[in-house]
Amino acid sequence: MRTRNHLISVAAAEFDRNGYDGTSLSRLSRSADISIGAVTFHFSAKGELASAVENAGWSATRRVVEGVTARGGPALDTLSALVLALGRLVETDVAVRAAARLTQERAGAGPEWCCCWLPEVRDLLEQAAAQGQLDPEVDPRPVAVLTAHLVGGVLARARRSRAGRPGEVTGELGELWWLVRRSIAAAPAERPAEGRAEGSAEGPAGSEMPK
Repeated sequence: MRTRNHLISVAAAEFDRNGYDGTSLSRLSRSADISIGAVTFHFSAKGELASAVENAGWSATRRVVEGVTARGGPALDTLSALVLALGRLVETDVAVRAAARLTQERAGAGPEWCCCWLPEVRDLLEQAAAQGQLDPEVDPRPVAVLTAHLVGGVLARARRSRAGRPGEVTGELGELWWLVRRSIAAAPAERPAEGRAEGSAEGPAGSEMPK
């Protein structure tokens, strides 16, 4: 089991860096310092290893999504917390980045990575509109598309900035999301009376959206 998990971890880094076509089992064998025979004992083909990496990235993402949405509170605050949590996850978890890349590049891959979080983004935007938290002229659907593009940009930045300062990419996302939120939120007088739920705009690590 340790060898299998080590292979998945090494493969995630290789797939994230080089993509599916740019990664071979022999390359993985060298990177993991494991014989090619041991690699094929656990994964008979590169596609099997890629599927294991995709599953690891998907599971990690679902844990974050479910953890944030389970807190409840005003929908727009929950959405903000989810966006920032996804940014932190993408920046810190190579399996998540690899899964996002593999599900776009690999023939026969499972659903694209965004499918495990974008439906919640759409639902939260619809809830925010129903609760009067969005400007009446804002259509939730293009905001969901914009959010997907923002997270996609974080993926690209995190992949290029592996040697950057920890938290740098997530910080950039926080600044951009603050601009988005300010442009879509209802004016203060139009916000519902219940106000903010304490801590509802925080992600798993306690990072709060700027006001």
